Amino acid sequence: MNETIKLALAAGTLCWLSTACTTPAAAAEQGNQPNIVLIVADDLGYGEIVCGGKQPIPTPHIHSIARAGLCFTDAYVSCPVCSPTRAGLITGRYQQRFGHEFNTGPAARAGEKVGLPLEEVTLADRLKKLGYATGAVGKWHLGYAAKFHPHERGFDEFFGFLGGAHSYLDSEADPKNPIRRSTDPVKEPEYLTDALGREAAEFIERHKAEPFFLYLPFNATHGPLEAPPKYLKRFADIENKKRRTFAAMLAAMDDAVGTVLDALKKNQLEENTLVFFIGDNGGPTRQITSRNDPLRGFKGQVWEGGIRVPFMMQWPGHLPAGKVVHTPVIALDILPTAVAAAGGSVSGGKPIDGVDLLPYLTGEKTGQPHDALYWRFGPQWAIRRGDYKLLQTREPGLKLYNLAGDISEQQDLAGEHPDIVAKLKKHYDAWNEQLEDPRWQPPVRRRTRANRRQAVEP
Repeated sequence: MNETIKLALAAGTLCWLSTACTTPAAAAEQGNQPNIVLIVADDLGYGEIVCGGKQPIPTPHIHSIARAGLCFTDAYVSCPVCSPTRAGLITGRYQQRFGHEFNTGPAARAGEKVGLPLEEVTLADRLKKLGYATGAVGKWHLGYAAKFHPHERGFDEFFGFLGGAHSYLDSEADPKNPIRRSTDPVKEPEYLTDALGREAAEFIERHKAEPFFLYLPFNATHGPLEAPPKYLKRFADIENKKRRTFAAMLAAMDDAVGTVLDALKKNQLEENTLVFFIGDNGGPTRQITSRNDPLRGFKGQVWEGGIRVPFMMQWPGHLPAGKVVHTPVIALDILPTAVAAAGGSVSGGKPIDGVDLLPYLTGEKTGQPHDALYWRFGPQWAIRRGDYKLLQTREPGLKLYNLAGDISEQQDLAGEHPDIVAKLKKHYDAWNEQLEDPRWQPPVRRRTRANRRQAVEP
């Protein structure tokens, strides 16, 4: 019996032996629909949030989610850059199926065609049909046109910005990408991360008497590197200015997560709320110092450092606490997991690539949720099946790694195992045949000394 199956069975045993533990299905059947809170960190490297280890930068509130629930060591996103990851996350489908393969680019370029296709059904759409109040607070990055606005994609309320990045200190820095409440531009005097935490807590307060879905995609720790003195002074001992500012930005996001968790506790909603925390892609280390250790690669690449991310979830009384999960999972799993917790179903309609993780986490099911995980990002692609990963980078030639003993992807086994290469390539090709061509091409980014050696989109 492998380690992952042992963990699943042990987690289930702990849950079923506890009198305080209710199965997720039973909770929904009893009409006690849980609130859903989905928190997304931006450009946060895998090495910054460690399951059970010492943190490079203290994040006590984020890590309280892992202590109250589960921390995943092998969690992935479906793209190594921001907008496509969000498209996959919010639909539960590989975004390449509907042509959302690249970032949307700036507002002036995006126009009416660039955004999450209207025929796709979002997590907010699904939960709204199940009776949830829905709110989005933060970075949207799924289209600028009115038809792509959060209000048109299942969200009752919106506070944030529509683009891929924003100043943290000046809410009016970009007139084409303002901070908005609903559709109206607003002036926000607070540091943006603080403001997002405030707005999220106020959403919880407004909807505490009904089931709600709060989508909280922070723009932290994405550039620009900006932080106010109250956070910078916490890290006066860090000499590198860029790293000190990054640390301050991460601390601010952790405080904002704490604001949200405190709002749940204040309103006695903690045990009836399923909380997810996940990164959107690997860190662009040279730009903002966000570390991906011990992984190879960065944001914009299909090496592990571009696609493996921090992921935690909690649901006290329904999921085991303080457990580390080594099973490979992907951000696409969040939609079917949340819908199942709410008592809904994703059957019918377009196929969902994500898998409901709840039965694996409670021990009802054992084994792997996915036979394989896939990535395609322009000329780069990868497949992970079991412990083996085959990938095509921007460099010529296929590369094969056994991640069980080589998480840093240092020992290329392609020459030793041509049979495994052929088998994985066949699986990838079959998946790739199902995909749509990109609906738009990636934005052209000016190459600078800082980013010359890694592909990173805005």
